[in-house]
Amino acid sequence: MDPETKQPDPTVEVTQFGKLPDGTVVLKYVLKNGLGAELEVLEYGGSVRSFKVPGPDGALRNIIVGPDTLEGWIENPYYGALIGRVGNRIANGVFSLEGKTYKLATNNAPGGIPCALHGGEEGFNARLWKIKAFFEGNDACIRMTLDSPDGDQGYPGAVHAEVVYALTPENTWRISYEITADAPTPVSMTQHAYFNLKGCAQGDILDHKMLVDAARYTPVNAGLIPTGELASVKGTPFDFTTPRTLGEDIDADNDQIQYGAGYDHNFVLDHPEGELGRACVLTAPDGMAMEVWTDQPGMQVYTGNYIPDGMSTPEGPTVRRGGVALETQHFADSVNRPDFPSVILRPGETLRSTTEYRFPKA
Repeated sequence: MDPETKQPDPTVEVTQFGKLPDGTVVLKYVLKNGLGAELEVLEYGGSVRSFKVPGPDGALRNIIVGPDTLEGWIENPYYGALIGRVGNRIANGVFSLEGKTYKLATNNAPGGIPCALHGGEEGFNARLWKIKAFFEGNDACIRMTLDSPDGDQGYPGAVHAEVVYALTPENTWRISYEITADAPTPVSMTQHAYFNLKGCAQGDILDHKMLVDAARYTPVNAGLIPTGELASVKGTPFDFTTPRTLGEDIDADNDQIQYGAGYDHNFVLDHPEGELGRACVLTAPDGMAMEVWTDQPGMQVYTGNYIPDGMSTPEGPTVRRGGVALETQHFADSVNRPDFPSVILRPGETLRSTTEYRFPKA
């Protein structure tokens, strides 16, 4: 853009999207940076319905894979949603904190082994977030807030969560978390967007190349619970230290791959926890690339192994492995692993974290 050309003003548009079964209206917010990119967000779960960015040919493409309607989100949870109070899995739905044992609902059972998944039967993904639009420089932003009371889904302490989505003139989608609690409690939020850089409903992601800045990963048991080992990726299907396609080893004769029916594993990121660093580069066959930057210690890579065929999206029907989730977070079952980075938030502390999805210029 010519330096003398004025940057177009960002905008945020609000419309009604649908109604919950009880008649509650759910709004949709569309963040626009004035240069073509659009981020479409629902009050329900803080869910991202679409993210349109220019491809190498200059045409906009929606790179988010998820349901088309509100009913679709209710029937198919987690797509593009904010996950909390604790993302990923807790073994047997049980943890102890300060001498007391807490029992959570077990809403998932990989390999027939029960666990608590993604915050419970009614996690943050199934809540209506309060949303306010604002602008920060040339960024279009929304601030989303949610209060989770003491005992919510079995977790101790009341939690106040604030999450900001920002869309920048560079087409970066920035997510900023700010979370407090009135009693010690585990907190590990993430964003569960599924990406397909060819476009939503444009086939599977097996032809995408991925680079992950991680020399180690956390192997899991048959229940997809980490064993506690931080294993080297070298010589395994988890070695993405140089770019290669997701499809190359996704069906390898490997116990870890078989447990997840593909990739559903946490990578131990190389950069220091708390410092914003690059985690991943995902590249489509036509050269469209997206970088993931985060200050979190881990990133769960899930290759959509259970995305169903034929789910309706804004662009057409889904296929298995039609999107990949790149979930920046703490490691699964950290609340039961004192050797893992801690997920315990205490009164007087504020958990702050940032993740960015960036689109580098070729």
